[in-house]
Amino acid sequence: MALPPCFKPLPLPSPPGIHLPISRRFSCTCSAVAYPESSSLSSSSVAQRPAVILPGLGNNTGDYEKLALTLQGYGVSTVVASVSRIDWLRNAAGLVDPNYWRGTLQPRPVLDWYLNRVDEAVNEALKQSQGGSLSIIGHSAGGWLARVYMEEFTNANISLLLTLGSPLQPPPKGLPGVIDQTRGLLDYVEKNCKKAVYTPELRYVCIAGRYIQGSRFFGNSNSPTTIPVAIEQSIPEVAIGSDPSTLTPTDATFRTRFVGQGYKQVCGQADVWGDGVVPEVSAHLEGALNISLDGVYHSPVGSDDESRPWYGSPAVVDQWVHHLLN
Repeated sequence: MALPPCFKPLPLPSPPGIHLPISRRFSCTCSAVAYPESSSLSSSSVAQRPAVILPGLGNNTGDYEKLALTLQGYGVSTVVASVSRIDWLRNAAGLVDPNYWRGTLQPRPVLDWYLNRVDEAVNEALKQSQGGSLSIIGHSAGGWLARVYMEEFTNANISLLLTLGSPLQPPPKGLPGVIDQTRGLLDYVEKNCKKAVYTPELRYVCIAGRYIQGSRFFGNSNSPTTIPVAIEQSIPEVAIGSDPSTLTPTDATFRTRFVGQGYKQVCGQADVWGDGVVPEVSAHLEGALNISLDGVYHSPVGSDDESRPWYGSPAVVDQWVHHLLN
């Protein structure tokens, strides 16, 4: 049976071999807010590219303060785009656009407020770069919004787009019970933004979390759907579910069914792995370096560095920060 477009296996890019050890449990501990490099915290005297952090849907600038401080310890100065929780209510302007109801909504002008905040943060980071290049870290919706910004908003020298749990592919069409929550925004991104690449000039690194596997609301949840996912070759097999006896829940619970329904709205399938919000398969892009991290939760809100680490928890950052370092 042919798989819907977002389920197609993703070919691996061909960068030099990179090794990312995966742990099943990580133990660790405004305006556009700039976190300059600190000589007392920096692990290297070599100046690193500044990074711009783009908040995800519903998040605010302060949610990323700990991540910024963690990156500062690696010598990476950061600027977090200025976003408050109430700012996201601006998206309601899309409701008066007929394209919203047709499912053909475009990012602009509805999301110009966010893109303007990104532009302010990028300009601040450019001052720190002293003519060098920048990295962009997009969390959740910030990942695909970064693609829109890079396509339509800037000529800045961006050499890395690193996404953390971002829904990067539109949901499949025509499946019963699946409604495109973005109302066409991800379709627009897929059709109008440049394809992901992994080159010396520009690298896309897409990181997905495998925190919980969803289950179907009805039917046999013990027969999970197999969706091919291309990930970095150095990840141990156990991290991609090669041993169902240890990674597949034997009994569906209300929680796994609830999570599964969320996954289904994003990728069309409920019984897949993901970070609790975004399915693993949706957080990867063809042409990018795609990485999956076991045990990683979606959001800084509700996370715990010990029992529920998210992408920005120190022990998790340690798994991907080398992509930011010169």
